[in-house]
Amino acid sequence: RSNEKERAKALVKKKEDPSAIKEREVPQHPSCLFFQYNTQLGPPYHILVDTNFINFSIKAKLDLVQSMMDCLYAKCIPCITDCVMGEIEKLGQKYRVALRIAKDPRFERLPCMHKGTYADDCLVQRVTQHKCYIVATVDKELKRRIRKIPGVPIMYISRHRYNIERMPDDYGAPRF
Repeated sequence: RSNEKERAKALVKKKEDPSAIKEREVPQHPSCLFFQYNTQLGPPYHILVDTNFINFSIKAKLDLVQSMMDCLYAKCIPCITDCVMGEIEKLGQKYRVALRIAKDPRFERLPCMHKGTYADDCLVQRVTQHKCYIVATVDKELKRRIRKIPGVPIMYISRHRYNIERMPDDYGAPRF
């Protein structure tokens, strides 16, 4: 009983001293983001592919790996997470071509350890932890979420070709 009273007194005494130095916790940014762009990115590029990016590539009749290389002038390794794979499998018979492309041996499979199969959250979480990926997507909402993470370039489709944003101009294909 007396222990509770002591705790209450300790809480009352802990009023903020206006002259004390206030400590703030600022998140530490990785050293690769010292410059305007991410310096960790270099060939071969690891590109996280989203479900709709594969579907739109099929519609635009683009070969994924070849078009990525045309865009970045370097070797590209498309990476596909278990969540994205699950999402394509759930889409069923209509998207069997996308599933066949996703199972291509040139694609690198990334295992997921978390619960659930919401691919957007999975991709955002992965690029927040490791800043060594380029995210390939056409989804406006996912693009908006990724733009908030510093140092993560976005690959998208425009005018029947791949384009890249937030990457130094010496790397990617010329902008038109």
